[in-house]
Amino acid sequence: MRAEDLRRTPVPELHRLFCEEDRDLPSGGLTALKQDPRAGARAIAERIEKRNHEAQAEGRRLTRLSAFELPLWDQGILHVGGVDEVGMAPLAGPVIAAAVILRPGTRIKGVNDSKQLTPEERDALEPEIRENCIAVGIGRAEVHEIDTINIYRAGLLALRRAVEALAPQPQHLLVDARRLDGLPMPQQAIIKGDAKSITIGAASIVAKVHRDRLMAQLDLQYPGYGFASHKGYPTAEHLGALERLGACELHRRSFTPVAKALGLIPEQQELFAK
Repeated sequence: MRAEDLRRTPVPELHRLFCEEDRDLPSGGLTALKQDPRAGARAIAERIEKRNHEAQAEGRRLTRLSAFELPLWDQGILHVGGVDEVGMAPLAGPVIAAAVILRPGTRIKGVNDSKQLTPEERDALEPEIRENCIAVGIGRAEVHEIDTINIYRAGLLALRRAVEALAPQPQHLLVDARRLDGLPMPQQAIIKGDAKSITIGAASIVAKVHRDRLMAQLDLQYPGYGFASHKGYPTAEHLGALERLGACELHRRSFTPVAKALGLIPEQQELFAK
């Protein structure tokens, strides 16, 4: 199809071709649509122009998001790993960490800090991330470990386990504002790395999707708490269930609301804990 053919094409057909099927316009096609006497054709031109601007903006964002990876890839360091954890704040369930090594040059539209995405967006991105990975590793810290060594150290433990699960191992590791002991490769701590590094952002999405699915499965084993909906976070629903049912094996005894439900905090200490 040539640009001059657009004016002879019915507007519904133009919409199908260039909006629904996202086909490329012929040379000069956008100008032709913008000058078309039909309002419907001009509206299609506006929609295509907006889509192009959004694509350009996303391209610039992805370039910024690869600012830590690009110099390493350019140096021939092809196995750049990123690692992030989820589940530090919940009252129940393990901490889950994911580590990924993306193929050099990977650009996945929409990748961001998992907290900035909807569950639907994360679920759509997770398989695409896995398809573009050289390796994916999952690590976890269990509830008894959280209660034994504290939540901060448990998070570090899950992160290290996720990295150790990678095959091959990364030549360089990007970490969200932490340093992991016991790993041989160079590390780079990036503050708010899940929003600044495509590799850490991808890891945060994989970890979040993995943990959300795990908590939905555990909801079947421990019904009544609502784990499938709140994922163990201290929502009003969860706190109400905890008061009504007491704590189960998934609950973190070292967290104040759980300890309170179990009567582990004397009344005078409960006021101090708040």
